[in-house]
Amino acid sequence: MPYLVCGYPTPEAFVSLAAACASAGADVLEIGIPFSDPVMDGPVIQRATTAVLDRGLPTAEALELVGAAAASAGIPVVVMTYYNIVYRWGLEKFSLAIASLRGSGVIVPDLVVEEAGSWRDACLAAGIAPVMLAASTSGPARLRAIADCTEGFVYATSTLGVTGVRTILSEKARGLVAELRAVTKKPIAVGIGVSSAAHAQEVAGYADGVIVGSAIVKAIQETKEPVPAVHALVGELRNAVAKR
Repeated sequence: MPYLVCGYPTPEAFVSLAAACASAGADVLEIGIPFSDPVMDGPVIQRATTAVLDRGLPTAEALELVGAAAASAGIPVVVMTYYNIVYRWGLEKFSLAIASLRGSGVIVPDLVVEEAGSWRDACLAAGIAPVMLAASTSGPARLRAIADCTEGFVYATSTLGVTGVRTILSEKARGLVAELRAVTKKPIAVGIGVSSAAHAQEVAGYADGVIVGSAIVKAIQETKEPVPAVHALVGELRNAVAKR
């Protein structure tokens, strides 16, 4: 599951990148809506979201781009955003907007499970999946609550802290997935810090999904030809996952 920043590096390139990810073998696409206070995102993704916000991208236009990307990719799209945006739009309005744009689910990393009931209800009413994050610091009871609240898949964070490219994959990821397996039969995808084909292959050995964000965005930032660069990187990740 590669991650793209909505509208980055340009609206046109973003839509082409979505198609490139799908053609290279991505099963699901995660799209982040730029926000001014992205508490989960590290420096790489923050640079990308800031660039988009500096150009001016209202949320309504961002959602239109999500729809264009979903149509271009032809695979399930999961939106990642922050609760301030959801709340300001209105829970029902936002969830219905995602559904109307062929979105399959929404990740809201700063919404805790204890306060997610109304959001879950709005998502289910709209026919999309509320995806919750699980961390290694949570005990069995809270992991069960997170798993019960989420739909589609549980997002298992491989490490504590913000997103970013890392050379070593945290050993906590495998243990967290095992703890989640004890409380749910729902699919589990691992993200945050998964940065290379070797990481992806390792994670694919014990999880149901592999999420790669900062490494994808970094590849976009380091080239003048982002579409072929991302196509090649996603293809490499896809091949690594297929080996498990």
